[in-house]
Amino acid sequence: MKKIITLCLSLCMTAALAAPAYALEYSIDAPNDYDFGKDTSIEVCLRKALWERGMRYRKNYDKIPGKPDIALTKYKIAIFCDSEFFHGKDWEVLKPRLEKSNNSDYWIHKISRNMERDDEVNKQLLFMGWTVIRFWGKDILKRTDECVKVIEEAIFDNKVSYDNTIVDDYEI
Repeated sequence: MKKIITLCLSLCMTAALAAPAYALEYSIDAPNDYDFGKDTSIEVCLRKALWERGMRYRKNYDKIPGKPDIALTKYKIAIFCDSEFFHGKDWEVLKPRLEKSNNSDYWIHKISRNMERDDEVNKQLLFMGWTVIRFWGKDILKRTDECVKVIEEAIFDNKVSYDNTIVDDYEI
C-alpha cells in the first residue's frame, strides 16, 4: 500500500518567524524568467546527498501532479522540500502572528491555499500509485542523513511490496 510520509524531525515547536533564506539571496537584477521555487538551498542539499549515495532522480518532474522537487521514477517516489513559512509549519503558532502583521489577509490566504494544494497533490499522487515524502527545509539542512534514510526505507518498502505482488499466470 502506498503512503504519504510527512517528516517532522524537529521535536520542538519554534515560534520565531524568519523570512526564508532564499528570498533574500537574489537581487532586483535577477532575470524575469528565473523560477525562485527551483534549486533552493534545501533542494540542492538533499539532491547532493542522494547523488552521493548513487540514487538517480528527476528534478521538478512535470509529468505528475505537483511537480515534485525530486522524483525517483523507478520507485514511484515523489519528494517535496517544503519551506516552513510558505507551507505552514506550526500553523497554530504562525497564523496568530500573521494576523498581527502587515498584509495579513494576503499571507493567511496564500499559506492556507498552499497547504490545501499540498493535500490535493498528495491525494492525486497516491491515487496514481506514488509514495509521497515531504520534508521541512530545516530538517533537510540539519539532518540530511536522516532524510536520506527515510527515502532509502521508502525505496526498500516499494521493492518489497513489488516483489510480493502476485501475478496470475495465463495460458495462451
